[in-house]
Amino acid sequence: MGAVDSIFKIPELTKRLWFTFWMLVIYRMGIFVPTPGIDAERFRRIFEGQSAAAGNLYGLVNMFTGGALENFSIFALGIMPYISVSIIMQLLTTVWKPLEELQKEGAEGRRIITRYTRIGTVALSLFQGYMIAVGLQAQGVVATPGFRFCIITALTLCAGTMFIMWLGEQITERGIGNGISIIIFAGIVARMPATLLITFDLAATTGEPSPLGILAILAIALATIAFIVFVERCQRRIPIQYPRRAVGRHMTQASTQHLPLKVNMSGVIAAVFASTLIGFPVMVAQMAKLDWLNEYLVYITPPHVLYEVLFAALIMFFCFFYTAIVFDPNKVSEDLKKAGGFIPTVRPGRDTADFLNTILSRLTLWGGIYVCIICIFPTIIYRELGASAFAAFFGGTAVLIVVGVMMDTVAQIQSHILARNYEGFMAKGPGKVRGASSGINIRGQLIKR
Repeated sequence: MGAVDSIFKIPELTKRLWFTFWMLVIYRMGIFVPTPGIDAERFRRIFEGQSAAAGNLYGLVNMFTGGALENFSIFALGIMPYISVSIIMQLLTTVWKPLEELQKEGAEGRRIITRYTRIGTVALSLFQGYMIAVGLQAQGVVATPGFRFCIITALTLCAGTMFIMWLGEQITERGIGNGISIIIFAGIVARMPATLLITFDLAATTGEPSPLGILAILAIALATIAFIVFVERCQRRIPIQYPRRAVGRHMTQASTQHLPLKVNMSGVIAAVFASTLIGFPVMVAQMAKLDWLNEYLVYITPPHVLYEVLFAALIMFFCFFYTAIVFDPNKVSEDLKKAGGFIPTVRPGRDTADFLNTILSRLTLWGGIYVCIICIFPTIIYRELGASAFAAFFGGTAVLIVVGVMMDTVAQIQSHILARNYEGFMAKGPGKVRGASSGINIRGQLIKR
C-alpha cells in the first residue's frame, strides 16, 4: 500500500494515470460502436464459423483489436495497419538512403518519418477496409450492397484506425507507457475474464477440457507468466571502468559502473510485429474471398506446421532487427571512448564495438528462442487440451504482451517516483545544492530497459 500511496501523492503522476485511464475508456466504448450497414449478429455467426475453420488465426487478430473485429465495430481494423506501416518504414530506413538521412537529422527527421507513416496508415487502412467490404458483400451480411457501401465502410474503418493511433500518441505524450502497447494491452485484458468463463462453461457442459485438463491449463498459464517475468528481468551486466580525471579544479575518483543488456531487448515488439505480418493479410484475403490466394494461404494458418515455422522465423527476424535499431554497439563504443570509459581487457574503439556486438548477438539469439517458445508452445498445448478459446487470449503471445507492458509501465511509474524523491532530496540539501535545477536527468533512465 505504501507504493500505491506514493503514486497518488505525486500530482503529475496521478494526472498521467487518470489521463491514460480515460483514454482507454474512450477506446473501449468505440469497440461497441457498429459499422453502418452491417448485420452484426449474422456477421458474428460467420466470424465464429471462419474462426473454427482457420484455427487460432482469427482469434489472434481479434485479440489485437480487443474484440472489435468480432463485433465489426468502427475499430475493426484496430491498430494493425499502423503497426504494419511502421514495420515497412523501419525496414526502408535501413535500406533506403533518404530515409536513413532523415533519421539522422534528429527530432525534425523523425517528425517527417512519422508523417510518412501516418500517410501510409491511411492508404493501407483504406485498402484493407475496401477489401473487407467487398468480402462482406459476398457473404450476405450487408443491408444495401454496392460501391457506396464499400466506400463508406473503407472510410469508417480508416477513421477508426486513425483515431486509435491518435489515442495512442496522446497516451504516450500525456499518459503513462507506450500508447500503442497500452491499447493492445487493454484490449487483451478486457477479454480475458469472459474467455476464462467460456472455458469453464464448456468444461462444465461438454466435459472438454476435462477437470484434469483445466488444472493443467491453469498450471501452464501460471508457469508461463513466471517464466516471462524471470527472463524479462535477466540482464548481462558488462562492467565499465572510468579512470581518475580532472574536472575543473577537482579530481574525480575512479569508478566502476555496469552496462545492462537484457536477454530480450526487443520486448513485446517482435511478437506483435510477427503476429501482425502473418495474421492480418491472411484474414483480409479470406474475408474478401480471394479463392486463388486462399489455396496458398491455407498453409500459413494454424494449426499447420508451416504457420508455426514461419511465425518462429518472423519472431527471430524481428528480434534481431529491432535490437539493431535500439542498440548500436558502434555508437555506444564511441560514447564510452569520449567519456574515458572502457571495458576491462577490451581495447577502446573498434574492439569494444566488436565485443558488444558479439555479446548482443548471443543474447538476441537466446532472447529470440525464448520468445518463440513462449509464443508457440503454450498455444499448441492449449489447443491439444481442447481449449481453443482460452488459447486466443491466454496463449503465449497474449501473456507476453500483457506481462511485458505491465513491467514496462511499472518501471515508468517507479522512474517518476524516483525522480520526485530525488528532486525532494536536492531541495532539502545544503545551501549550495539548493539552487540546483529541478529538471534533473537521472543517468539510470538513459539506459532502455
